[in-house]
Amino acid sequence: MSETIDPARPADPAPLPDAAVPEAKGTAPKRKRVVIVGAGFGGISAARVLEKSDLEVIVVDRTNHHLFQPLLYQVATAMLAPTDIAQPIRSVLDCTHHANLSVLLDSVEAVDKTSKAVVLGSGMRLAYDYLVLAPGSRYNYFGNDAEWAPHAPGLKTMDDAIMLRRRILMAFERAELSRDPEERRRLLTFVVIGGGPTGVEMAGAMAELAKATLARDFRHIDPKSTRIVLVEAVDELLGQFTDRQSAYTKETLEKMGVEVMLNAPVKGVESHRVMAGETAIEAETIIWCAGVSASPLVGQIGAETAKGGQVKVSRDFSVPGSPEIFVIGDAAAYEEDGRPLPALAPVAKQQGKHVGRLIAAREGQGRDPGQFHYRDWGTMATIGRAAAVGKFGKVTVKGFPAWLLWGGVHVAYLVGFRNRIMVIVNWLWAWLTYAKGARLITGADREAPERLPTKG
Repeated sequence: MSETIDPARPADPAPLPDAAVPEAKGTAPKRKRVVIVGAGFGGISAARVLEKSDLEVIVVDRTNHHLFQPLLYQVATAMLAPTDIAQPIRSVLDCTHHANLSVLLDSVEAVDKTSKAVVLGSGMRLAYDYLVLAPGSRYNYFGNDAEWAPHAPGLKTMDDAIMLRRRILMAFERAELSRDPEERRRLLTFVVIGGGPTGVEMAGAMAELAKATLARDFRHIDPKSTRIVLVEAVDELLGQFTDRQSAYTKETLEKMGVEVMLNAPVKGVESHRVMAGETAIEAETIIWCAGVSASPLVGQIGAETAKGGQVKVSRDFSVPGSPEIFVIGDAAAYEEDGRPLPALAPVAKQQGKHVGRLIAAREGQGRDPGQFHYRDWGTMATIGRAAAVGKFGKVTVKGFPAWLLWGGVHVAYLVGFRNRIMVIVNWLWAWLTYAKGARLITGADREAPERLPTKG
């Protein structure tokens, strides 16, 4: 419900939410409060269900935007602009027309189960009646975070994508200035670690950027000579797909100029150097796309966790022993038919919608959704221009048809009509011209200070 605002005076701001306060005798009880941590696919889906209820809903996120993570690699490789795949959270949830809904730009540092409150980075304690934890995941460096992460950044946030775009484009610019052949060779070598969908998509996009888009942009270097190495610890790429699709993916990448190293577990990462199996690779830019683990926040609630730090939730996604706390998305370990659900956007969206309906039903504001069943729409990965693979149960597709399907699915999942149109226009332009219009070098990379090229 909204009210008319007199433009002659500013609207009275709503008071900030606070911890639970005892109700005075004879006063109407406060409505129940749901705190949702994280505005990814799961958190947004839960909030969209609950915004229609009479419950107070507070979404807390450390950024002010909802991010379409599956296309982050296209920002990092200059295909898309940051605004093409992100939308302000308040706009996505339409806070203007839902008075029960508010958004806080803050981090959640701790969960106090005893007093039923979360502790925010700003120092505020935010009481809850229901808590939905959807904090997502982070990259797992297998116990080597302190040593490897500074030299091999991952790709989880918009800041990560912009920083990687800067590093990638700056490598070509610095190679253009350098007169040292060894330095040029190192600058034009890129290593992508991890042969899952993100690693494959990243390697393919970098090959297109270097060997097509930038091919005629420079005078003193040949971008077509760029070396792109995709490193995978096991004997195939895209392990969740069929053997034939994995072989097709490897063959397609190699035709694009990507060097694929299989059975090459990473043993060390240093500044400008990767030890893959028994092979040392000198590279200016190293990108980590390997395993993931749950956000460390969920490790604070005292629940049993899986190997990757995900909480082993009950059948309704609640934490065993704490029925008012739910964990969804990448931070939840949930099995169906004896198999864990993958960390995919459709999984998180369906879980968020289910938990939102369940909470509303508990408060008498909707029907009980019953037992959760994941509706599997399939798994897809793009390799490059007109090349992708898809698996839909027993049906598999590859090549151009799979690429069209992949594009349609991703456009459908984007939030906002403008974003869908901009992505389609950029993809069409890139298809016709091989150009990538977001080749901007902006911001400062504090973790990788600029180094002047060797004089020669």
